[in-house]
Amino acid sequence: MADFDEIYEEEEDEERALEEQLLKYSPDPVVVRGSGHVTVFGLSNKFESEFPSSLTGKVAPEEFKASINRVNSCLKKNLPVNQVLENYFFEKPFFQTITRRSIEKLLEWENNRLYHKLCLHWRLSKRKCETNNMMEYVILIEFLPKTPIFRPD
Repeated sequence: MADFDEIYEEEEDEERALEEQLLKYSPDPVVVRGSGHVTVFGLSNKFESEFPSSLTGKVAPEEFKASINRVNSCLKKNLPVNQVLENYFFEKPFFQTITRRSIEKLLEWENNRLYHKLCLHWRLSKRKCETNNMMEYVILIEFLPKTPIFRPD
């Protein structure tokens, strides 16, 4: 009778193990690199709009291209203004942060609008360049694990 009121944590351990297993089997993220035009502190002024083959069946090519075009228009709008202001005020990291934050807000809006429903997550990430030792900003498209809907809470 002493075991009647005791709370066991085995179920929580099983849930954690299941979540780790789901994360382990998720595919590698898709990397969308800058097209190599002008880079300011690793931030390209344009991202490649070519549809990656690993996203086939996950998202429509038209939606992907529209999202990349929104990011590119944000970059096109912000980078020339930042370069002019950097020449006057010498506050390069500040203006680069403004552009980066506006892109991150745009990607979060895209995630909430469409991509989280498709189990995808877009984010801006800093990665090492393949050709040299510098860092560049890339768009990472991560695959989110699907929530098991048939498992009880």
